[in-house]
Amino acid sequence: MTFVGHRNIRCLHNKTIEITKAVSVSTRGDCIAGVSASKACNDFDKEFKARFSESGRRVNLEIKVDEQIFRMHGFTDQRLTLSHQHDIVIRRSNYVCPRTLCVLCNKASFDIPREVVLKLQNPATAAELKIIVE
Repeated sequence: MTFVGHRNIRCLHNKTIEITKAVSVSTRGDCIAGVSASKACNDFDKEFKARFSESGRRVNLEIKVDEQIFRMHGFTDQRLTLSHQHDIVIRRSNYVCPRTLCVLCNKASFDIPREVVLKLQNPATAAELKIIVE
């Protein structure tokens, strides 16, 4: 899935990473890594969502900005609904809501390298989120 940067991207949150379909965000959303996303949780097809229905499957994630790739991993949880129409949230905790893509992730937005965050603060920056469920 694809998304773009925004001047208010901060990536300072130590528990989550969010990517949203919203076109504009405030600086209060300090977990947000991108806007104008091509997909939210609800947009994934049934076959893809079925991979998340069993707890404990590893989810490998990559955020690619230009030639830089930020890698992390989390896990599926049987409580996931993947039903939010605007957002995707990757969580370090095991909290689940309709926005949650995966839980117990090993990284959060604060861990994204600052040089990548600087690029994501430019609205002209195109980025990609790759999601692989083992």
